[in-house]
Amino acid sequence: MENNNQSKPFGMLARARKAFSSNVTKDVAFRKKQLKSLRSMLIENEQLMVDALVSDLRKSRFETVLYEVDLVKNEIQVMLNNIDTWSKPQSASKSLMTLFDKVSVKYEPYGVVLIIGAWNYPIQLSLGPLVGAIAAGNCAILKPSELTPKIARVISELLPRYLDKECYHILLGGPADTAEALKERYDYIFYTGGDRVGRIIYEAAAKNLTPVTLEMGGKCPVYIDETTADMMPAVRRIVWGKSINSGQTCVAPDYIICTKEVQKQILDKIPVAVKEFFGVNPQQSKDLARVVNENHFKRLVEVLDANKSKIAFGGNYDPEDLYVSLTVISDVNAKDPVMQEEIFGPILPIFTVRDAQEAIEYINSRQKPLALYVFSKKKAVVAQFNEQTSSGALVVNDIAVHLTVDSLPFGGVGNSGMGCYHGEYTFKTFSHPKAVLKRGFNSVLETLGSFRYPPYSNKKLGFMRLLLAKRRLIPDSLDYVIVFLSGMMALMMIPTRLLKWLKG
Repeated sequence: MENNNQSKPFGMLARARKAFSSNVTKDVAFRKKQLKSLRSMLIENEQLMVDALVSDLRKSRFETVLYEVDLVKNEIQVMLNNIDTWSKPQSASKSLMTLFDKVSVKYEPYGVVLIIGAWNYPIQLSLGPLVGAIAAGNCAILKPSELTPKIARVISELLPRYLDKECYHILLGGPADTAEALKERYDYIFYTGGDRVGRIIYEAAAKNLTPVTLEMGGKCPVYIDETTADMMPAVRRIVWGKSINSGQTCVAPDYIICTKEVQKQILDKIPVAVKEFFGVNPQQSKDLARVVNENHFKRLVEVLDANKSKIAFGGNYDPEDLYVSLTVISDVNAKDPVMQEEIFGPILPIFTVRDAQEAIEYINSRQKPLALYVFSKKKAVVAQFNEQTSSGALVVNDIAVHLTVDSLPFGGVGNSGMGCYHGEYTFKTFSHPKAVLKRGFNSVLETLGSFRYPPYSNKKLGFMRLLLAKRRLIPDSLDYVIVFLSGMMALMMIPTRLLKWLKG
C-alpha cells in the first residue's frame, strides 16, 4: 500500500497497472497470502483501531469490534474457505449443438479497481470491499473518507506493512483528491456513501464506460402493526438499530409507519427501552457514539428545531459534545421536511396510516429504500410487503441483522444503489464472468457443423433449429445420459444419403 499522501492518483494507477500486468494477482496462492496478512493486521492492531474510532466518532469498543473489525475478518474467512472453488471454471449447461463441447464460466479479475470508502463505518466499508477485490485477483486503490481522519491515517500506515506495496495503494485527502482520482480510468469503481456523490461518481465512470457498484442509502421504513405482542421486543430492536453509531448507519430505521393506535404504544415503550440501554442520562453512556462533525450536527439540529411542536421524546443536544439524543417526532405528514431526505442521525419520525395497504402505497410513492423492515405476526401482511414493494432487502421482525448473513446479497435498488456484495457476491462483484467454449475436431462435429454453412436451405434451417432448441440437458441427470446415448446412436445410424439430403 502506498503511504505517501503526496503521490498522485496517476502514479498509483500506473504502478498498480504494471503490477496487474505481471499476473502476480492471478495466482490464488498470492491472493490467499494477502488475505491472511490483512487478517493479521486486524488481529494485531485491534486496539489501535478502537482508539482511532473513539477519537473520530466516540464509537464504543463493542461497536468497533463487532460491527467493523469482526465483519471484515469474517469476510476474509469466507474468501479463504471458498476462493479455490470460486476461482475455478464453473461448468455451464449446453444444447444439442454444443453437446460435445466443454463450456464453462471463468471468473477473472477486472484489473485495477478504485474503492471509495465511507466515514460512518470506515473499517468495514473500506476494507470489506478490498477483501473482495483481493480475493478476485484485482489490484486496488483505496480512498478512505477524510471525515474520519484518525482511522484513515491508521489504515494508511498499517496496510503497507501487511499488503503488497505495488498491487495495493491508498489515497488520503478530501473531495478535491477524489475528484482528481476520478479523472483517471479504472477497470471498476466501488463506492459507498450518499446519492449526491454517487451521481458524480457514476457520471465520471460513464465517460470511460467503467462498471460500478454504488452502495448508498435512503429512507428505510419500519412498518409495525398491532399484532407485535406487547411491542416491547419490537421497540427494543428498533431503538437498538437507530442508536447504533448514533443513527449514522445506511440501514438504520429512518421512520416508523403505523396506525395511530400503534404509535401510542410505541411512544409508551421507547422511553423504557432507552433507559434500559443507556441509563437515565444517555449522554453519559459510553455506548452512544457521537455525530461525526459540526456540519452534520447543525443539519440534525435544524431538523429538531423545525419539528419542535411534534417532538414526543428526546430533543436534547449539546454542540460542545456533538451529542444529539434519540428523538422521536410523532404525527409527521408526508410534506414535512423530516420526511424528504435521509436523516442519518438519531431522529425517528412516526408517520401514521390507516392500514398496511396505505403504508405500502406510501412506501411505493417514494424512492426504493436500501432496507424495509416489517414487524408483524400476520403471514399475509409480511407476504403483502414482500410482493408489493421493492427494496434492497426485506427484514421481518428485526433491524439490520441481514448484514451479518454472508450468503445474502447486500445492496440497493434504484436510488439506494446498484450492485451488491458480501460473501460470494463480493467475489463476483469484483470479477468478470468470462464465457469459455472449447470445441475439438472430429467427423461428427464437422458433420453437424456443416449444416450452418451456406448455401442455406429450409432443410438445413429445420435441422439447425432442432439442434439449437433449448433442452433439459443437466449433466448429472438421467435425461442427459438418455439424450447423449440416443444422439450417438442416431448419428451412427444416419446413412450417407440422408446427410446429403439434409445438406440439400
